Amino acid sequence: MAKKASQKASRPTSALPDSLAAELRGNIAVVTLKRPHKRNALDDTTVLGLQSFFATLPKDIKAVVLNGEGQHFSAGLDLTELSERNTAEGVEHSASWHRAFQHIEFGKAPVVAVLHGAVVGGGLELAAAAHVRIAERSTYYALPEGSRGIYVGGGASVRLPRLIGVSRMQEMMLTGRTYNAEEGFSIGLSHYVVEDGEGLAKGVALAKRIAENAPLTNFAITHVLPRIAESDPASGYVTESLMAAIAQGSDEAKSRLKDFLEKRGKKVLRG
Repeated sequence: MAKKASQKASRPTSALPDSLAAELRGNIAVVTLKRPHKRNALDDTTVLGLQSFFATLPKDIKAVVLNGEGQHFSAGLDLTELSERNTAEGVEHSASWHRAFQHIEFGKAPVVAVLHGAVVGGGLELAAAAHVRIAERSTYYALPEGSRGIYVGGGASVRLPRLIGVSRMQEMMLTGRTYNAEEGFSIGLSHYVVEDGEGLAKGVALAKRIAENAPLTNFAITHVLPRIAESDPASGYVTESLMAAIAQGSDEAKSRLKDFLEKRGKKVLRG
């Protein structure tokens, strides 16, 4: 009975729409965009489903892998849903994407995005909310909003300049330039490039490695580090010192350091 109760507790607490699927692999969750007939374009139902999934992630899930079914990760906003909105409605629609993607970037567990095929517009905005990005060689990136008379609305203006700089983002939007997997890696859109079909296995392997870290350290890396990086140096150094003291003062840190000093911990080896 206890085992069944434990298994039930590890289930996501929210029901997913048909456009999403989740699979649990121990303390790893794999969530999949399931609109291959639409190149995994993001409609409102899917975006709200992502928000609900990440907001209600069980505590025993230590890392998440995000990927797409079919030939593409995501071709971005589902333009068939792009209705005529007044200014206030447009702001609220954009804000709904911001809320969803903030639950990914500042949620309960680090997120690894596995990219392939189109990572375009809103799909790139979604990928940018993850903490680690793996690109299969079929991956290509673009921000076509300029040619469509619209503007990014899912947080790209904030997240992408941190990855590639303001100038590169401007050039992508002004010219409609497309980057392939290798080019995207070289400018900072991904951390890894792997062969087609190998992304999910790599993503799960990295998620398992991340899940082995101390939870407080992972929290500091995903929640505190971005804010330190954006602060002025004086404030950043103070915040870093406080976070370092909090982390190393935890019982788990003391136990892990003792294991290392007594030759039970893992050494850093050349990759």
